Amino acid sequence: MTDLAEAPAAAAPSDLPVLTQLDVLESEAMLVIREITAELERPVLLFSGGKDSVVMLHVAAKAFWPAPVPFPVLHVDTGHNFPEVLAYRDSTVERLGLRLEVAGVQDWIDDGRLRERADGTRNPLQTRPLLDAITRNRFDGVFGGGRRDEEKARAKERVVSLRDDFGQWDPKNQRPELWNLFNPRHRPGEHVRVFPLSNWTELDVWRYVEQEGIELPGLYYAHEREVFERDGMLLAVGPHSHPRAGEVPRTRRVRYRTVGDMSCTGAVESDAASVADVVAEVAASTLTERGATRADDRISEAAMEDRKKEGYF
Repeated sequence: MTDLAEAPAAAAPSDLPVLTQLDVLESEAMLVIREITAELERPVLLFSGGKDSVVMLHVAAKAFWPAPVPFPVLHVDTGHNFPEVLAYRDSTVERLGLRLEVAGVQDWIDDGRLRERADGTRNPLQTRPLLDAITRNRFDGVFGGGRRDEEKARAKERVVSLRDDFGQWDPKNQRPELWNLFNPRHRPGEHVRVFPLSNWTELDVWRYVEQEGIELPGLYYAHEREVFERDGMLLAVGPHSHPRAGEVPRTRRVRYRTVGDMSCTGAVESDAASVADVVAEVAASTLTERGATRADDRISEAAMEDRKKEGYF
């Protein structure tokens, strides 16, 4: 009789797939999207044409393939968006056969529900149109591309974040998420925000773009653009962002790390003309994209958290 202590150990199967970090992140995001979609009645995905929403939509399309994405996409349009990004948004929606809902800040300004800010930026004005669109369409869950590494307020978010019947977020009222168990339950009038990319970093996003061959708007790569410097940021000269006295426009080779309202989204000087170049550049960066290029986050130390409490993304 063979002594069990002397029996040879079973050989580990050599044909088991080895998951990379990106595989794990993608699988987690797919799990979140599938599970939450199964539990909600009317989910929607925020899609602006920015890199995070593009990656989130790409993951959603893979999660349900060969079936179509089973929910619409929503864009809160400030009216000051980059034309290249809007063109990309529309072509992507057409390619995937999606239903696009647009909540335009300009509409709220035209009928008096909102007023222009003195500084000209419209990013903080997106909250009201977003909440009105959620109420009007009876969306009970909103998928967003927020990541914890972007900003300290977003680092406080759970993957599934409850919003009250005013659309507001209470950072002290969050549910535990143990063993990848997510709780999207909510009372009538409330809804949840869901962040499938919570555990991704900017570098993860770009490495995934490279791995999947995802097309992005051209302004994410180095190009010549007329810009002027304000508060240490390079803002594009355009119909919604004008240089003030003493701010001299110059043509520089720049790219954008994030996109949004042209009046508060800055470019960075760069020669990164390909995905591989951007991956290398981001890997060497010590500032997050929001910290480096978003003027609306510099209003105060708690600017993002204050907006999120009111219902912002």
